[in-house]
Amino acid sequence: MEKFSYEANGYNRNEVNQFIIDVIKETEGIMTKVKSQNNEISSLKRELEHYKNLENTLKNAIIKAEETSDNIKRIAREESEMIITDAKHNASRIVNEALLKAEKIENKSEILEKNVKIFKRKLKIIMEQQMAVVDEIEVLELEP
Repeated sequence: MEKFSYEANGYNRNEVNQFIIDVIKETEGIMTKVKSQNNEISSLKRELEHYKNLENTLKNAIIKAEETSDNIKRIAREESEMIITDAKHNASRIVNEALLKAEKIENKSEILEKNVKIFKRKLKIIMEQQMAVVDEIEVLELEP
């Protein structure tokens, strides 16, 4: 906890003001980081949507490939089925990786948001304590 030196009328205003400025800067930094992570989450969600579209495209391609595979010789059918299987695995892997990455970022964002709330509560408590000290000083100054 920050300690402030005393002056004739209470705490040193410049020190208190500098402390408040530092707290505000730190809070703004946290908020900027949260905003940046939210932007990254949005970007990952768009990327995930893109991969879902790719997956749908691949599924459509698989269906068409299966319809035409009836007219292809047995060897060609086996090769195309291998390609289809690989495409399904790759599409699922890509989507799963994007989902995991988005989930991790969302978790980090939630943690940062919780930390900001805790920080705000602590700052409020500190400010209330400081105001109580100021009130006590005013009472002491009024007494003969």
